[in-house]
Amino acid sequence: MERIEQLRQDVIAALCTIEDPEIPINIYDLGLVYHLEITPDGMVTVRMTLTTPGCSVAQSFPEAIEMCVARVPGVQGVHVEVVWEPQWSREMMSEKGLWQMELL
Repeated sequence: MERIEQLRQDVIAALCTIEDPEIPINIYDLGLVYHLEITPDGMVTVRMTLTTPGCSVAQSFPEAIEMCVARVPGVQGVHVEVVWEPQWSREMMSEKGLWQMELL
């Protein structure tokens, strides 16, 4: 279990390096990642949304996220699923994300 928790922290750190193209805050603190599942064999599923359905990178962004997470040592495979429910709102942002938003 300790290995999975470390891998989870490493995946979150990788997600924190990816900024939303419209709001310059990382996708994790922005609250776009709704669910993160990691199996004992290193398979990672990321369920996420985008700030708006008409986001200019809606087609390419999931692939970029897959590539970033796949580079984390211990990750054997990645699946990114984009969902639209619940719809994203500011309330989903982390405290850090809200603080960053205030600086913009």
